[in-house]
Amino acid sequence: MAAPAAAPAVDSGAELFRVLVSLLGVVALIFFVGWLSRRAQARVRPGGRKIRVVESMPVGIKEKIMLLEVGGTQLLVGASPTGGLRTLHVLDTPVKDDPTAPAQPTIGGFRDVLSQWRR
Repeated sequence: MAAPAAAPAVDSGAELFRVLVSLLGVVALIFFVGWLSRRAQARVRPGGRKIRVVESMPVGIKEKIMLLEVGGTQLLVGASPTGGLRTLHVLDTPVKDDPTAPAQPTIGGFRDVLSQWRR
């Protein structure tokens, strides 16, 4: 009977290094694809800065009112998930921003916090 062949010696340090380099490569690839997709989405967005949200304020759990500016005209719009968007008022004279008024921090939801964290 033939003697079993001896198993080749495994260098555990080299294997660990290979696994760590592979893991870092995969993580770097994930970040690169995320960066590339954000750049591609920025180029696809149609139009320019013709519509601007001047201010937004929640009035319920899912409802909010927004002051929009379109071509120098300001509109007060109500937004809700069931009713969509409704024009509440068209302002005759645009509301000016008060630079001396302190900006109050808005309390956002988890989606807003996550989007700020991702930037």
